[in-house]
Amino acid sequence: MNKINLSEISTDAPEGVDKKVIKGVTKEIVEELDELQNLLYAEHKHSILIVLQGMDASGKDGLIRKVLGNMNPQGVDVQSFKAPLQDEMDHDFLWRIHKFAPAKGMIQVFNRSHYEDILIQRVHKWIDDETAEKRMKAINDFERLLSEHNNTTILKFYLHISEDEQKSRLKERLEDPRKMWKYNKNDSTEAKLWKDYRRMYEDAIEKCNDVRWIIVPADRNWYKEYIVAQTLRDTLRSFHMEYPKLQR
Repeated sequence: MNKINLSEISTDAPEGVDKKVIKGVTKEIVEELDELQNLLYAEHKHSILIVLQGMDASGKDGLIRKVLGNMNPQGVDVQSFKAPLQDEMDHDFLWRIHKFAPAKGMIQVFNRSHYEDILIQRVHKWIDDETAEKRMKAINDFERLLSEHNNTTILKFYLHISEDEQKSRLKERLEDPRKMWKYNKNDSTEAKLWKDYRRMYEDAIEKCNDVRWIIVPADRNWYKEYIVAQTLRDTLRSFHMEYPKLQR
């Protein structure tokens, strides 16, 4: 993949896009996704892994609720990955990830993912560049394994917000009673490392693109939800799924 510069990619919805129209289309897509997910579960031939990455306050939780919240919870799992525990650190870095890979018929969402091990760990210098390069190779191999040996389609979304938008959303967490629960005392510290995180994201997107990344403008939640919902809908449609026939 060519050198990527995230600062040259817009974080906003395209000019001229009508918010009301897009929200209406998204609503229709979400309703269709409910039926497509049911088909996926019933046919039991494919699986979906959705990887959500982005800066703090890029809106991962809200996106999951708005796009996937209408689906049957029996067929959708969401897993978040925080700092590894001791028993996880005693294994290879993908050990804790692989056990949450989706079974056939399932949609699995990673709210943060295996990419944290080449993002936050590099920013804070818990691993060196040589280790990061080895991990990126392992990630490509891991994603290829899921794709080629378990019929798993991986959708990787980088939720691309601006620094100003992040500051605004973090400020809301201090002022809006409905959002104070999201506040983390480390938020402001991590926000100061914006340039470092962006540089590590650019490296990850370039070098772990065997399964391509989708860079989603995320300053407008309604547009972000539309892009992710549409991508998931089109992916599920491409499977040309059918309900199993009655076995007599």
